[in-house]
Amino acid sequence: MIPIYRGRSRRAALAGAVCALLVTGTALTGCSEDPNEGTNGVGRLSADQIRSRSQKAAESVGAVRLHGTVVTSGRTYTLDMRLKEQGGIGSVTTEGETFRLLRVDDELYLKAGAEFWGQGDGEKDGGADGGAAADKLAEKYVKVPQGDPSYKKFIGFTDKDVLLGGLLTLHGELATDGHHEQSGVRTIRVTGDEGSGGTLDVSLEGKPYPVRLVRAGKAGTLTFSSWGTDFALEEPAEDETLDYGKQLPAS
Repeated sequence: MIPIYRGRSRRAALAGAVCALLVTGTALTGCSEDPNEGTNGVGRLSADQIRSRSQKAAESVGAVRLHGTVVTSGRTYTLDMRLKEQGGIGSVTTEGETFRLLRVDDELYLKAGAEFWGQGDGEKDGGADGGAAADKLAEKYVKVPQGDPSYKKFIGFTDKDVLLGGLLTLHGELATDGHHEQSGVRTIRVTGDEGSGGTLDVSLEGKPYPVRLVRAGKAGTLTFSSWGTDFALEEPAEDETLDYGKQLPAS
């Protein structure tokens, strides 16, 4: 018995039969699925438009998590930060040392191990006294004075607008480089100068948020997640906080 198809079902069946019979490359391409079907549609835009939409989406949302590496001035930083307008919290690792950073509005706190605090004047001048002071400061949140050089150095890691504004950059002529998948999310990839100027994967699901960035010049790779997901942000308890009492170690 020959099946009877009606309406759309019949048209789909006929299209499938035609695709099965056609063997040329052009014909097969024409029969393939639209990779932008069921997406937010940015995959149909130009590379410049995709980047612009992605930047606007990133600016419009209140919170984000980013993790990965950033290479600057010959030093590699491994970041795992959660950021929002009121501040941020997370860790920064460089040259084998990990720092815990916490910012609430303008108040910045740093948590580090004894080795970091031992680089201060106490170790140089007193040895044992410096070691005792370092042990006391270790694993405690130390409030960073706003006039201290370290304040300017560290606060950028906790500022969403500053950090994303400096990182979400591609160099050179932009082009799209196909559809991809990052951490289970369908993306459209934008490249600068065929990849040498960096690559940016933008989500095709929901809002066109940045998902993954490979920076130009092998300057690091970052992934972005938890867009718009709020998180608790409050100053550390009094028994978790100590004053350093002088300028933080220069390193």
